[in-house]
Amino acid sequence: MHRETLPPAAAPHIATDVAATRWLAVGSLAALIVLCLAWELWLAPVRPGGSWLALKALPLAVPLAGLLKRRMYTYRWVSLLVWLYFTEGVVRAWSDPAPGNWLAGLEIVLCLLLFTACALHVRLRQRAAKAARAAAPA
Repeated sequence: MHRETLPPAAAPHIATDVAATRWLAVGSLAALIVLCLAWELWLAPVRPGGSWLALKALPLAVPLAGLLKRRMYTYRWVSLLVWLYFTEGVVRAWSDPAPGNWLAGLEIVLCLLLFTACALHVRLRQRAAKAARAAAPA
């Protein structure tokens, strides 16, 4: 069985990449929360004066603490949850009038950033753990 091993010099590089993907995930999730609230309350609400659709930001607030605490499980399920918001963005980008369609486009971009950051974060952490196990004395 072939095992991928990383040179010891790669460890600091992986740690830097893990930190970068973590902050990209946290930043894009926070931006998505702010976008959902601003969109449905002020920028282009479904009804004048805001709508209950702003509550869609609540499920996004739940994983924020898990991402900040570096919980691998949270990164994994957020990468699945984000596709619901991506789907909403695609639907509303095609169906809403301006400025709602532009906000939906921004939602799509933030969802793609969040998914990419979470997927890379998980992959890099698994690679780092594998490298640590390979470097540990048997």
